[in-house]
Order: sequence, then structure tokens, then C-alpha cells
Amino acid sequence: MIRAAVLPAVGSPLEITGIELPEPGPGQVRVRLAAAGVCHSDLSLTNGTMRLPVPAVLGHEGAGTVVSVGEGVTRIAPGDAVVLNWAPSCGTCHPCTLGEVWLCVDALAGAANVHARTQDGTELHPGLNVAAFAEETVVAEKCVLPVPDGIPLTDAALLGCAVLTGWGAVHHSARVREGESVAVFGVGGVGLATLQAARIAGASTIVAVDVAPEKEALARAAGATEYVVASETTAREIRKLTGGQGVDVAVECVGRAVTIRTAWESTRRGGRTTVVGIGGKDQQVTFNALEIFHWGRTLTGCVYGNSNPAEDLPVLAEHIRAGRFDLGALVTERITLDGIPGAFDNMLAGKGGRALVVFP
Repeated sequence: MIRAAVLPAVGSPLEITGIELPEPGPGQVRVRLAAAGVCHSDLSLTNGTMRLPVPAVLGHEGAGTVVSVGEGVTRIAPGDAVVLNWAPSCGTCHPCTLGEVWLCVDALAGAANVHARTQDGTELHPGLNVAAFAEETVVAEKCVLPVPDGIPLTDAALLGCAVLTGWGAVHHSARVREGESVAVFGVGGVGLATLQAARIAGASTIVAVDVAPEKEALARAAGATEYVVASETTAREIRKLTGGQGVDVAVECVGRAVTIRTAWESTRRGGRTTVVGIGGKDQQVTFNALEIFHWGRTLTGCVYGNSNPAEDLPVLAEHIRAGRFDLGALVTERITLDGIPGAFDNMLAGKGGRALVVFP
């Protein structure tokens, strides 16, 4: 019996309760969690923005130590420090054969599996494959990656989603070049990672945008050279900061129609707008045909930072060890499992960066 954060149904409050977790079967690995980040995607599962089988154990950004392995597991052994990979690629579907592993059609197939049971026998699913909001979890071998040398295990949890997403948005999706200007909309965990990635890429002007004035210090510490409190004049303010042109690249980390539209309008003629935020179907963004022709901008979606974790983690590790990327700077609150509902409330209120669940 272990403790976990369970979503009983869409729209229901999260329950911190005991669950019965089975031993690993063939091809599976049991991991004792050291830490798990509280991501907006978990919140999107609770309100139905993202739809996966429930009831479920939530949490997808985590790191820990392998406790035991099932038959046939050869790549990982008990005692290994690992990062959870919530979107493993199958390697055989059409996107995977094109090298676009972040678009794997089977990446979330594991979410339909029976992961554990409540004390009364109710079957539970792993919310985003890995069920990281728990003292321990059992996942497929392909859902774990070795923690790079020199990275503290607790901080390594952030590599599982926020950091890969922010890094990839800059280096893979938007492909920011040295000297370009960048605007980042939303200064949460992913936004802070994006700001650091833009700084490492050599961006000149880096504008952070958020509704909360109190996040300015966080944003500037991550690399922002300018800070704009979101309003109806945001696009105009960003153009003013960039000689009237607009930024070369805008990265939207919120997932709201008005923010996506503002990011687009903040981008120069011929610039690139990358959407990282996950919005609901009700968030409709409109463009007219003339402006698409006239502005020549590129608008693109970005899944998991368009990253290949196996290739990107070693690159990120070099920047972390060299002090160029600060994992700890993303974390504004360290909590226990019982603090997750409060962390959800803070996200809804736009407060803070990343909340990190730290296990004893």
C-alpha cells in the first residue's frame, strides 16, 4: 500500500489516498519517486481539457530510484536513478519513422492500462502513462531514462516535462538563432524553462509576458531582459521594445485564444510564433486571409518541445553541469503530496513557477 494523488472523475476534487500497487510484470519497472513536478497538464486532466481514462493516478513529471524490475528488463537495474518519460515513442508508427518521435501515435497508449487499485478494489489508470503523484510507481521500461551524471535526483524531475518542453520550443520548434528577439508568454514552469533556453540560444532582447507583476524577478533571473504585464496593449508594447517591428519569435506557454492571438500580433513580419500551451476546444483563434498573406508569419504547434528525450537530456545535462541552465530556478514551492490541490489552486490563480512534490 502506498499513498498517491487520485482523480476519481473529471471535475472531481483530487484525493490523496492509499492505493495497492502491483509488482512489476514483464517489461516493467518499479520506481520509488524522489520528486514530481506539478504541471498544468495534470490540471487539464482534472477539468477535461485533456481526456484520458479515469479514475487515474495523476502526475507525469518525475524522477526516482528503480526498486525492482520485471522479467525481460535489461536496460535498467535496481538502484538506478531515472527520469520518467511520459510520452515514450513506439519507433514504428509513421511519425516515428520520420524521426518525429514527439508525435508518436501510441505515446499515450499506456494510459488505458490498469495501473493500480484503490483499497475497495476500484481499478486506477496511470493519468499520463507514469502516475508520478505517488510514493512509488510501476511503468514500462521505455518510460524511464537514466538521470545524467551530476544532476541531483530531486531536480531531475523537472527534466521530465517543463525543461524538455521549454528547451525544445526554443531549439527545435522555433529554432531561435543568436541575436534574435524572443517573447515568452506565461511565466510558469515551462515559461521559465523557455526563457533560460532563449538566453542559452543567444537571443538578444528577451521579453517575458505574464498577468502577474510579481513574477518579474523570476523572469529576469531566468534571462528576460524586459517584462510586460499582460494587457490589451501587450502587442503594442512589445513592438515598441523592438524598434516597432515585433519580436522574431514568440512562444506561447498559456494555451488561451487571446494569448495565442497576442503572441501572433507581437511577432514581426516573417517571424515565428510557437504555441506550447494546451488549450480547450472552446479556445477558438481567428485570422483573416489578408493578414496571413501580408504578415508572412509562421504559426506552429509544439508537442513536448518537439523533443527526443534520449537525445536532448545529455545536451541539457551539459548546460546544467556548466551552470548555464538552473533547474532550481524553476521551483517556487516545495510541497508534499498533500499540497498538490493547493498547487493546482495556485496555477489557476497564476501564482508562482513550478511546485515540486518532494518525497521523504
